[in-house]
Amino acid sequence: MGAKKRVAGNPLVDITAELRAAVDALTFAEPVAFVYNPLAYAWELHRQYLERYGQGKKKVVFLGMNPGPWGMAQTGVPFGEVSMVRDWLRLDAQVRAPAHEHPKRPIEGLACERSEVSGARLWGWVKERFGQPENFFREHYVANYCPLVFMEESARNRTPDKLPAPEREALGAVCDRALRQTIEVLEPELVVGVGVYAEEQAARVLGGLPVQIGRILHPSPASPVANRGWAAQAEVQLAALGVL
Repeated sequence: MGAKKRVAGNPLVDITAELRAAVDALTFAEPVAFVYNPLAYAWELHRQYLERYGQGKKKVVFLGMNPGPWGMAQTGVPFGEVSMVRDWLRLDAQVRAPAHEHPKRPIEGLACERSEVSGARLWGWVKERFGQPENFFREHYVANYCPLVFMEESARNRTPDKLPAPEREALGAVCDRALRQTIEVLEPELVVGVGVYAEEQAARVLGGLPVQIGRILHPSPASPVANRGWAAQAEVQLAALGVL
C-alpha cells in the first residue's frame, strides 16, 4: 500500500511526513530549551512547497543545514525568507504557533516582518538568475538536512552540530534516512551543500548513490567572507561544479 501511494502521489510529501513524526519523537536536554519543528506547525506551507516545486527529477539539489529563526522557522520553506516565499514563490497558508514558544522568537508566519539574510541572499540570487520559480525548479531544488530549530534559554540559536553526541546521533539517524530517500526520488546529478556542514552530511549519507557532491559558501551574515559579495562568489563555485 505504501509503495503504491508514493508512486501515485508526491513521494516527498510521504518522506517528509515520516521525518516530521520521527523528529517530534526525539528529546533534547539543556542547554537546548526550545525546539521548533516547522514541518509540524507550518506543514501547510511546506506541503505546498513540496507539491508545487518538488515534482519530477532534478539535476541539482541544494542542501542547507537547518532552519533559521526568521526563515524556514517562519515559513516552513528551506531558506524561506518571508517576502520571497510569499511574493516570489507565491505560497500562502496559515502558520500555527509552536506549543512551546520562546517569547523572543515568536512565530508569525507570512506576517513576520523580520528578514532572514541567508534566505534573502540565496533566493534573491535564484530570482535574479532564473527570473521565475518554474525556471529554477525545472532542474533544481532546495532542501534542508535537519528540519528542527534549537534555541537556548537566552534565545541563542544552537546548530545541530553542537548537540551532544547521543542527541546528534539520534537526530542524524532520522535525517539521514529522509535525505537519502529524497535523493533517491529526485535522482540529481549533483548535491550542493550550502556550507561545510551540509556538504559533509551529504558526502556521509549519500555514499554509493550515483551523485556528485559539491559545496558553495553559506550566505550567513555571520560569515565575513559571505558579506563580501556572496552571490558572485557562489556563482564562481557553481561554475567550477559545472552548474552554470
